[in-house]
Parts: sequence; C-alpha cells; structure tokens
Amino acid sequence: MDFKFLDGIASFIASSKRVLIISKKPDWNEFQTMAKVTGVGIVVIAVIAYIVYLFFSFTPIG
Repeated sequence: MDFKFLDGIASFIASSKRVLIISKKPDWNEFQTMAKVTGVGIVVIAVIAYIVYLFFSFTPIG
C-alpha cells in the first residue's frame, strides 16, 4: 500500500498548524486599512464594469 499520500497529508497538517500558531488577530488599525483597501478595490471593479456596460450599450457592437 502506498503511504506517500498519508505522508503528504501529515506534512500539510503540520505546516498548517505552524501557520495558525504564528498568525495573530489584526489590531484595529490593521483591520481598518484592510477594509479600506478592499472597499476601494470593489469600487474600482464596479466602475470598470459600468464603463464596459456603457461602452457596449452605446455602440453598435452590443
């Protein structure tokens, strides 16, 4: 029987455990920064989508 698969799973669990031990809860400042960046990214994608929608609405292509 091939135990390489089980060794791979054990290795993944060990590295995941290490990451969870090292990681920490973000403080309020870090959380606010991440929320702002995420919000700006959503707005930028929405504006690009709206521009594409307008382009195809007013051209004979769409």
